[in-house]
Amino acid sequence: MKLEEEIKQPKFRNEFHKLAVNIFYTYSWLLNLQNHLFKKYKITSNQYNILRILRGQYPNPATINLLRERMIDKMSDASRLVERLRTKGFVKREICKTDRRRVDVIITEKGLNLLKEIDKLNNQYDAFFKNLNEKEAELLNNLLDKMRG
Repeated sequence: MKLEEEIKQPKFRNEFHKLAVNIFYTYSWLLNLQNHLFKKYKITSNQYNILRILRGQYPNPATINLLRERMIDKMSDASRLVERLRTKGFVKREICKTDRRRVDVIITEKGLNLLKEIDKLNNQYDAFFKNLNEKEAELLNNLLDKMRG
């Protein structure tokens, strides 16, 4: 469905304004679909992002600063997210042996197993993009990269 119909706004200042609104709207749409998938695992998309970063680092730990740098949502409070994941048993926090001011975060076996379960949903996640073919997805990726570049 066209953006104008979705948000009931027939006119935009120009195509750039429409593009900005469309990106925000699409981000929200995608986030809602993703959160619906994660609901049964009782995690948020930001917590999932942290777990994926930690899986990429595994078996090495990550600092809170490294997590902040790599997160998709730079405005998220990485410390708070890590603490929530720790209370659920998905990550461990330890004082760094070489720098006592630093806290190392590492994904647990339980966290790795959760990601394996969520990975089984990849086909469902890919289906969010069913209206695009592979070439169109590549083009859109390139255009978004160009816009930010």
